[in-house]
Amino acid sequence: MAADNIIEIKNLKVHYPIRTGVTRRIVGHVRAVDGVSFSIKRGSTMALVGESGCGKSTTGRAIINLTPKTSGEVFFDGKDVYSNSREEMRRLRPRMQIIFQDPYSALSPRLPIGTLIGEAVREHNIVPLEQYEAYLDKVMSDCGLQPYYKQRYPHEFSGGQRQRICIARAVALNPEFIVCDEPVSALDVSIQAQVINLLMDLQKEYQLTYLFISHDLSVVEHISNYVAVMYLGNIVEYGRTADIFSHPSHPYTQALFSAIPLPDPEAKMNRIILSGALPSPANPPTGCKFHTRCQKAMPECSKEMPPETAIIGDENHYCICHLCGKGK
Repeated sequence: MAADNIIEIKNLKVHYPIRTGVTRRIVGHVRAVDGVSFSIKRGSTMALVGESGCGKSTTGRAIINLTPKTSGEVFFDGKDVYSNSREEMRRLRPRMQIIFQDPYSALSPRLPIGTLIGEAVREHNIVPLEQYEAYLDKVMSDCGLQPYYKQRYPHEFSGGQRQRICIARAVALNPEFIVCDEPVSALDVSIQAQVINLLMDLQKEYQLTYLFISHDLSVVEHISNYVAVMYLGNIVEYGRTADIFSHPSHPYTQALFSAIPLPDPEAKMNRIILSGALPSPANPPTGCKFHTRCQKAMPECSKEMPPETAIIGDENHYCICHLCGKGK
């Protein structure tokens, strides 16, 4: 594992069994994540993008061992996450946190937010007891929350404020890595900008590394350093944000990016409309999984899984497509 990588994933798979009948016999598997490999540099933000159901959230949860893996390796700071004992995993938890998509269901309605944010701080002894209140006030202030909110309950806050509470709860444990699972998708556009800017400010102050899961490509372009495009459980393209946005190489990436709305109402959009429906992850197509919807599909696409190919002129930009291998 490279010294500057905080996360390194090798051939990660998460399959869910399909059971039927009285005996609950396994008749197949849903391949939510089907062989994903990537790394995240310390202090950077990597965005994981793709349409709903492609396995983004499952990948994020599997990295921090909230969802058990089926196979593969997940390394955090040089050590395999899944080789830890129960006690070692408990000590590791504060260093890896997650911000959930829905701030409404992520917070218990029965506890005041001071308890919600500070409960894990006390459990893991992040600061001495005499510094607890001052530390909690600082974290809340850093996240745009007034310290006197501590006695209020989640139902007394707006959606944007609730997401700030979720962010404060994650940051309070002084983590090194945070999975941001579509943290702004449930918010209004004006509030989205505030939360994104907050995440970027916290990254600088606390030296954080993010895995930013999203389907909003405008947000991704603003916050991320690297982008991985996911389709039906596999990464199809990976590279620096500027390279991916200026030169999308995979046909699926090109179709995704063609749907980004333009600020000019008179500008013409060259939309790429994908034919057919998204295949079932329980019975994915052979070869390249995208070939059933790809306008550029070739005979070999349905037979062979394409290799990972570096884009000419950029050693950090990879595309998993037969066309990329042919230089097209």
